[in-house]
Amino acid sequence: MSYRVMIVEDDPMVAAIDQQYVETDLRFQVVYLAKNPLEGLEYLRSHPPVDLVILDYYTPGLNGMEFLDQLHSMGQAPSVIMVTSASDRDIIQDLLARGVLDYLIKPFAFSRFRQALDKFLLRTSFLQEHPHELDQQNIDQLLRGPDSSDTSTLPISKGLNAATLAMIRTFLTAHRGSTFTSEEIAAQVHLSRITIRRYVNHMVEAGELVSSIDYHTGGRPSIRYTYLGTNS
Repeated sequence: MSYRVMIVEDDPMVAAIDQQYVETDLRFQVVYLAKNPLEGLEYLRSHPPVDLVILDYYTPGLNGMEFLDQLHSMGQAPSVIMVTSASDRDIIQDLLARGVLDYLIKPFAFSRFRQALDKFLLRTSFLQEHPHELDQQNIDQLLRGPDSSDTSTLPISKGLNAATLAMIRTFLTAHRGSTFTSEEIAAQVHLSRITIRRYVNHMVEAGELVSSIDYHTGGRPSIRYTYLGTNS
């Protein structure tokens, strides 16, 4: 299943980074980049609902809170992850009261963004597995969400092959201290870019890789990875 995602962000560079982060997981598809909330609302009036909105607060025309109020008045209530510089207590309190799933303060690390996506995936899959009544234990589990310290339960790590992971580690160990994009790693180990993205996501969450954003590409920013080694 592919989850439909809309990004509402007036900074093109941040929007590009958000999209790149989202699309490292093939379960998500960014269907629209809205430069402002009014543009996003117009899209939603004439297209199928989205499952997830990545939303800035300080945006032209309407702020993020006003966007959510209008969205709810339309009868739409997708999950919302705030990605914003808004750190005012009252703003955060009001947005949480409107049911936002997670709240990321700019600048943010990929691992934290990934954690927000995992929260969406786990909550969505849980509700799909329990389509009828929930008991107290179910509700407690739903509200508690994923344990960020337990990376073995994250969906992104499912289906990884130990031999493939070892091959990628061998290459990165031989080039410790260097930084690579997922495309560069894919070319060196002769695997697809999509496959490599799944493995580097897992390695970032496990603390083996650290990610950084390269803005000096002459175009769309890219994510680069540096190998730190295993904890064992």
